[in-house]
Amino acid sequence: MEEQRKYGTFEQVVLPHLDSAYNLARWLTRREHDAEDVVQEAYLRAFNAFDQFHGGDARFWLLKILRNTCYTWLARNRRREGADSFDQTLHDVASSEFDPQVILEQQIDSAALRKAIEDLPVEFREVLILREFEGLSYQQAASVANLPVGTVMSRLARAKAHLRSRLVAAAEIVGEGNRRATDGL
Repeated sequence: MEEQRKYGTFEQVVLPHLDSAYNLARWLTRREHDAEDVVQEAYLRAFNAFDQFHGGDARFWLLKILRNTCYTWLARNRRREGADSFDQTLHDVASSEFDPQVILEQQIDSAALRKAIEDLPVEFREVLILREFEGLSYQQAASVANLPVGTVMSRLARAKAHLRSRLVAAAEIVGEGNRRATDGL
């Protein structure tokens, strides 16, 4: 009977946050199948530790478990990710809906954004997802990532600068391609 009650409560409190958990796992692992494995493992860990949850923000609690599960999984299944060094020169950049050209540019922009996010070092990608996509406060993101708030803010600023420089570069490439295509007309 106690196990049934625990399961029912877990289902009501934690299961609604499945999308947030998957979103974070997907961005950290970069692969849908891997994200599914990590989420499944994190939910199992959360269920086993549910008697230690004493109320509060279940989403926050779950994301913290998911993050730890994800890093354990990455260490076990891949070589250390994020070995790319931070290149400061990349960050020194100043800060009609039915038109086929506009639609194409939006699709290119979306693909460029996804690629730019995936190319971020994991420590930058993590805080970007927690803060901007999942809407956690700086304090919550810091707690989930086990970092000082200032580090979260710094990494978020660097992530945004990196994204901005990548997207500007992608737009310049697309613009050059469009100019070449129209030069022949």
